[in-house]
Amino acid sequence: MPTPKALRPFAHREYRVLIAALAISIFGSGMWAVAMVYQVIHLGGGPLELSLVATAGSVGLVAFVLAGGIAADRFPQRLLIIAVEGANLAVIAGISGLSMAGWLELWHLAVGAFVLGVGAAFFFPAYSAILPRILPPEDLLAANGMEGTMRPTLQQAAGPAVAGILVAALSPTHAVTGVAVCHVMAFIILNFLGRHALEAPANGSEARGSQASNSQHSGVAGTRRAKSSFFHDLREGVSYTVRTPWLLWTLLWACISVLFLIGPIEVLLPFVVRDQLGGDSRMFGFLLAIMGVGGAAGSLVTASLRLPRRYLTVMMASWGVGSLPLAAVGIMDSFWALAAALFVFGATGSVGMVIWGTLLQRRVPPHLLGRVSSLDFFVSLALMPVSMALAGPAAEVLPIWLIFLVTGAVCPIVAVIASIVAKMPQDELTHPLDRAPEMERATAAGD
Repeated sequence: MPTPKALRPFAHREYRVLIAALAISIFGSGMWAVAMVYQVIHLGGGPLELSLVATAGSVGLVAFVLAGGIAADRFPQRLLIIAVEGANLAVIAGISGLSMAGWLELWHLAVGAFVLGVGAAFFFPAYSAILPRILPPEDLLAANGMEGTMRPTLQQAAGPAVAGILVAALSPTHAVTGVAVCHVMAFIILNFLGRHALEAPANGSEARGSQASNSQHSGVAGTRRAKSSFFHDLREGVSYTVRTPWLLWTLLWACISVLFLIGPIEVLLPFVVRDQLGGDSRMFGFLLAIMGVGGAAGSLVTASLRLPRRYLTVMMASWGVGSLPLAAVGIMDSFWALAAALFVFGATGSVGMVIWGTLLQRRVPPHLLGRVSSLDFFVSLALMPVSMALAGPAAEVLPIWLIFLVTGAVCPIVAVIASIVAKMPQDELTHPLDRAPEMERATAAGD
């Protein structure tokens, strides 16, 4: 009986090690999201103090994510991932120890959150760049889908739930200690990643080539990276992005969608729940969980299928059409209608994200993958605070139903514009990815 496509990456030892450590680490991150809140409250902090600690983490992430991408292209990704997990362990263990001793202060939490944010800035580009080194191209879609399934399940649901139980039954300190245990386990597992073939970033020319072609360029590329400056490397990544229409216009779409989507969902949706449904925080939390379940389902389904032949069209259609239900959120007075809208939004968003992550790993040259991934991350985060800051004032002068109507309409329109301007339908036919690996193997077997 053939192995289900979603499980095929598990046939590779390095992937099993990496995904096991990642699962434990993101479960710990979900626990930290709750443990940190109640640790701040336990120390006498209020909304202002909590905001400062949370902002410290965001600043660390945004400030260093571009540097993280350059590091992923310059240094061994395996060592970067292990170093980040070691730093996470040191931070959380330190906070746990200070709390147990009664010496913990709010500034300790702020500094810890900042370091964790910096760690995330280095981890994600390295993780994205290492996957193509340990998996064949045809398994990358399934691997990205597996990650997309785990994150909402472990980081948004299981981790916070366990931390909430520990806080309620014992104390915030015990929850932080639980996070430290997760990072200990993840750090130990990551040290089982094989050193062979993972000690140096992949080299390449302007596109994927044969191993022989890559080896011819490896000495030159390695020397260039060793001698080039931070800003030279950054310019190289930005220049490649600007010259690649499908990449540039997808990032522009992401930037605009974050500006229009994040604020209404994060800031205004609680008031929709209160004013239109008569619900409370429990209903709001349940709706977010439904959106997370939709995301996990969309990722799992995508991981189980072949990469679509019209991969760019499917990606943009998933994001654009999936945003349409949000246009009616401001007039919904039924819990189940709102739940269905958020489920669809979460599912279609994950479908697009799984395809997008796979395209970066299969179409971006290996020596640029870390930088392009970090640019993607940076663009996705840059306008998030702006969106949340504008949502409240906008609701003071505009009805909420109108804000959600604009939100649900703008994203599909921009998706269509991006597809047309970047000529995505023609591009995806010029660069087919759906059957190439299998056909190459079949040809080789026939020879």
